[in-house]
Amino acid sequence: MDKEEIINKLMAGEMKLYQIDKFTENATEALDIRREFIERHSNCELNQIANYTLDMEKAFSKNIENPIGTVQVPIGVVGPLKINGEHADDEFFVPLATSEGALLASVNRGCSAITASGGVNARVIGDKMTRAPVIKTDSVVEAVKVKSWFETKFDELKSIAESTTSHGKLVKIDPIIIVGNYVYPRFVYSTGDSMGMNMVTIATEKVLSKLYDDLGVHAIALSGNLCVDKKPAAINLVEGRGKTVVADILIPEEIVKSKLKTTAKAMEEVNIAKNLIGSAAAGSMAFNAHFANMIGAIFLATGQDEAHVVEGSLGITTAEDRDGDLYFAVSMPDLPIATIGGGTRLETASEGLSIIDCLGSGKVNKFAEIVISTVLAGELSLVGALAAGHLAKAHQELGR
Repeated sequence: MDKEEIINKLMAGEMKLYQIDKFTENATEALDIRREFIERHSNCELNQIANYTLDMEKAFSKNIENPIGTVQVPIGVVGPLKINGEHADDEFFVPLATSEGALLASVNRGCSAITASGGVNARVIGDKMTRAPVIKTDSVVEAVKVKSWFETKFDELKSIAESTTSHGKLVKIDPIIIVGNYVYPRFVYSTGDSMGMNMVTIATEKVLSKLYDDLGVHAIALSGNLCVDKKPAAINLVEGRGKTVVADILIPEEIVKSKLKTTAKAMEEVNIAKNLIGSAAAGSMAFNAHFANMIGAIFLATGQDEAHVVEGSLGITTAEDRDGDLYFAVSMPDLPIATIGGGTRLETASEGLSIIDCLGSGKVNKFAEIVISTVLAGELSLVGALAAGHLAKAHQELGR
């Protein structure tokens, strides 16, 4: 079939979008036909969506279905940002992609205060990826037997899970929660430089096959939401998921005054009233000002799974007046990131990671320290702006 015949069949409902690829020579040709169909169906022009440099043949094989082009988001850099990490120990210019005006200007101010103060201390203190199926049994008695099975056979189950991957390691199965006749075991893995969701899913499925062979019970769903993937959850705030990272800095009084235009005492009070008490009053699990702004922007720039912004937004900001100097810290228990695989394969994402030398194997902990340091810069600047009463003024002056 030629292009017009395919489009006519699509318009008539005689063909599905995914079927186009059967009648075209390559993914790019199918992409163009699919986009032209959408233009006719929606009576619009998609000239900018059609304007891209990504290798869509590669993207179609790993990253997208029914492609019609790409979306473009402005990308900028903040820095230099001085980081004193175990893995990131240098000054960095960090790429951020966003359409929110004034965001990079604000984060950049935080970077300036950090670098002038000698740098931010950043550490990775946890590494885990989770998958938690839900298993149905006949009764509470049977549910307890299943729980005991997981507990007594851990070494064997670890071998079974790790037989599916050369990188993943099963660290523990904990907690194992029983709700009536349902059992929710939380499988916890380390996954190296990969974010690892596919890896841990395949490994967990292999263990569940052994469970069925031994006890004759099966999983209702491979994910039972105790994981917890792509949703805010207290268990991730407490137990951690992805990389767990912490960062802090002591900013001298003169730099608080000259660069943040406020005082340590005022910032401490704003942080307590807003990030801690205000968040508690709202029932929030994110005791911070705007982690998601920096997480979302750096995720877009480096090809991370954007849905994990909801997890990255969990965390706590603390601020303390130390005789005029400002102690400032951020804790992020749930940062699912990767420097290989997934969206990092896309050319623009690879370039974004290359800016901070975080592309490829052996770089994920360095990346984690850069991410949390950037988050601290953004938190520092916004809390400072609120303390100084400058937030609305900054947006007005920048025409945002």
